[in-house]
Amino acid sequence: MKKLLFIILLLSSINLFAQESKITGTLTDAATGQAVVGASITVKGKLTGTITDSKGNYSLNLNKIKPPFTLIISAVGYEQIENNVTAAGEVSLKLQQKSIVLNEVVSSATRINQSILQSPVSIEKMSLKAIKENPSFTFYDGLQSLKGVEAVTSSLTYKQVNTRGFNSTGNGRFLQLVDGVDNQTPGLNFSVGNLFGASDIDIESAEVIPGAASALYGPVAFNGLLSLKTKDPFKYQGLTLQVKTGMNHFGESSVKPQGLYDFAARYAKAFNDRFALKINASYLTGRDWYAENYTDVSASTPVAQRGPNNPGRDALNIYGDEVSRTLPGIGLVSRTGYEEKDLMNYNVYSLKLNGALHYRISNNLEAIYQYNFGKGTASYTGSSRFDLNNFVLQTHRVELKGSNFFIRGYSVAENSHDSYNTRSLAQFINRDWVQDLSGNTVTPDKADDTWFIRYSTAYNGNASGVTAHDNAAARSFADQGRFLPGTAAFNAAKDASIHNYGLSGAGVFSASKFYHADGQYDFSSAIKVFELLAGGSYRDYRMFTNGSLFDDKTNRVTIAEYGAFMQAAKKLFDDNLKLTASIRYDKNENFKGSFTPRFSAVYTVDKTHNFRASYQTGFRNPTPVDQFIHLNVGPITILGGAPKNSAGLNVYENSFTASSVSAFGAAFGAAVAGGTPFPQAVEQNKGLLQKSNVAYIKPEQQKAFELGYKGLIMDKLLVDVNYYYSSYTNFILNTVVIQPQDQILGADGKVTTASASDIPGGKVHAFQLYTNAPDKVSAQGASAGLTYLFDKGYALGANATLSTFNLRNANPNNIAAFNTPKWATNTTFGNSNFANNFGFNLAWHWQSAFDWYGTFNGTRPGRVDAYSVVDAQISKKLPKFKSTVKLGGSNIFNQHIYQSYGSPAIGAIYYVSIVFDDLLK
Repeated sequence: MKKLLFIILLLSSINLFAQESKITGTLTDAATGQAVVGASITVKGKLTGTITDSKGNYSLNLNKIKPPFTLIISAVGYEQIENNVTAAGEVSLKLQQKSIVLNEVVSSATRINQSILQSPVSIEKMSLKAIKENPSFTFYDGLQSLKGVEAVTSSLTYKQVNTRGFNSTGNGRFLQLVDGVDNQTPGLNFSVGNLFGASDIDIESAEVIPGAASALYGPVAFNGLLSLKTKDPFKYQGLTLQVKTGMNHFGESSVKPQGLYDFAARYAKAFNDRFALKINASYLTGRDWYAENYTDVSASTPVAQRGPNNPGRDALNIYGDEVSRTLPGIGLVSRTGYEEKDLMNYNVYSLKLNGALHYRISNNLEAIYQYNFGKGTASYTGSSRFDLNNFVLQTHRVELKGSNFFIRGYSVAENSHDSYNTRSLAQFINRDWVQDLSGNTVTPDKADDTWFIRYSTAYNGNASGVTAHDNAAARSFADQGRFLPGTAAFNAAKDASIHNYGLSGAGVFSASKFYHADGQYDFSSAIKVFELLAGGSYRDYRMFTNGSLFDDKTNRVTIAEYGAFMQAAKKLFDDNLKLTASIRYDKNENFKGSFTPRFSAVYTVDKTHNFRASYQTGFRNPTPVDQFIHLNVGPITILGGAPKNSAGLNVYENSFTASSVSAFGAAFGAAVAGGTPFPQAVEQNKGLLQKSNVAYIKPEQQKAFELGYKGLIMDKLLVDVNYYYSSYTNFILNTVVIQPQDQILGADGKVTTASASDIPGGKVHAFQLYTNAPDKVSAQGASAGLTYLFDKGYALGANATLSTFNLRNANPNNIAAFNTPKWATNTTFGNSNFANNFGFNLAWHWQSAFDWYGTFNGTRPGRVDAYSVVDAQISKKLPKFKSTVKLGGSNIFNQHIYQSYGSPAIGAIYYVSIVFDDLLK
């Protein structure tokens, strides 16, 4: 490290003495004449740049850059300007205030900088100004106000975003990048919101591409892309401090209002415009939202008989009660479960630490090293409610970039630490205390059977002192010795199960990682006749669950995949028409390679009216879990669909369909009951058996068409409308097959008697296989957005999104759940300085009701009601103290809303914050 610092300082001093000329000047506000502090000054087409100091002054060393050249000057709250420079010397300028810049610059749509008006596909942007004035508790919460963005909250520290349907609480179809780094956890295979992302004070912008973005970003960007960019330490220097405190849990019966605390610090410093560093630290903590939906969802009980008095009750957010039996003379009875609040760690937090070193080797070459450490606790709704407890995600990033290229490499590693499955936890605790009829505690493997014996004994009047034929009394007798929440025995059993992984406990273990390299080069300046961009990527997964999920105690589970893309663009008809074509090829070692093309056309009228059309394709590789899960849970083995995962098992080649085994079993049983001898019953009915024909897993596919218009009218009104139509196939699903010990088909191609005899003989094993559905479905939708700038800095925005799904003739069981409201609308209204440095912002969101399907409720529908929420903030800037005080709230009318079925109800958060900026400059 000392040698590295010495080399950096030496190079800095060499560049200092090599300086030949410089540009100096002062930037002031055109209206007030005051200095513009922290404005960015860069040379167009180069990395060279600087910022203004506390008096608006700047000095830019040219370092072999010879005039003429163009300076780009930008500052938050001002119009960006370009100024041609013909000679070194003084360049002082006046900047025009602009409450909202309607013609933003974006880079995600084509991977190069361009006007948002001329983007070939739909794109949304949250600028730095919007982030600072966001009324929601965090900037990430505020993403829901962007057109077409869907949000699902599983926890105070975990919100999932998505676009254009097929939403889920863990979205593996949507790519989230932070400074170009894929923010997904390797084991979960999706980004856990902003739990491990960046703090509000270090985010510069957020860009969202709704819809397929695989042509440029690869397999994860099946539904879209969220690209978060943090602040460059060259452009944003000094010390920033944020203190935010608030409260939630208002109007709830189970918990009184609780405090929320969010602290953040950022420091950045540049030396001689060559070397810069930044460090970030943030810590958010509070009491999580409670999941307290106790609706009886028992699939085995008629709807009219469900409820709190149902002996077979299976309450949504009570766990352990899904263990049930049909008892003779009694009916369906379930075990007594535990409420989620007694199982989940609701004291959540998010710790984020970040450091970065930037060195400008030359005017057009910069080296970067960045390290991110994230640790936190969050609740996640999957097949169960999971507690991501003290979960750690670390990333290392190295990058070399110029104005027309970059080469980047990074690693992402996770450690699940104390994470666990609450449903499994309840079931394991329930097996630690059960007593037999003599009052002796039985072993866990006998606990469930013993509990139901006690229940039957009491109900049938064979237990002394217990009223017969009384379900409540029978349950009370069966529950004798039950560990009560909060007791030492309960806590000990809970802790033991949490730290026991795999099938013998509730703990979730993963220390998986992946390594990634990508790069791109823009050949446009060399070719000149047309634009040409090319790039590629490589990823290496290295999974490790110590046998708790994969067969990886002794075997290594690794996955390699790579891809390359090329994009060409040409302007025609006096540069009014721009045609763009992109194509990408991707290859995963376990699947055939696939091409994903994209074609687009943008026609510009009078510079500010842009009509676009595009054809896009997307694909999604099966996740490592889809490919390599290998979990024997007793009567069934869950088996991922990569060919090498089932090598030697012969299950894809030699198994029956589950439905045909059921049909055979029923017919065979009836025949034997009617007096037919065993061999004859087998022979008579073996024709009912059907060989399974399950294909190995492969990528999901999407094709989409989009039409749109984006225009700026009189520099006051921004209009953005679009329509899309998408078709999907090869959705990943699970199917169950039954494998006999003997060969299924004989030489004649017919089912053998030996394999059929294995079924009643118990010589079979069930497998749940990962494969794809051949069914095709489609979705279409439209969005419209308006932003209008009033006089005196007031801005009004409104957008609406329509989303529809067409199942066509597909089997609903073969298709991923759409999980998207038909209608969603947003309205925003604000002014950053309506009087004496006071500002305000309001955001209203409404969406229609829809049915949510998820594995948490056994893929059965659960209603998500329509809801309406308002976020608001009022702020006061204190220039003398370089600070801003904000008073605000999310969901200020405290509407307790659900965003997915089984997740907690979300109420109001009221907060106050103070941010000190530009300190120690």
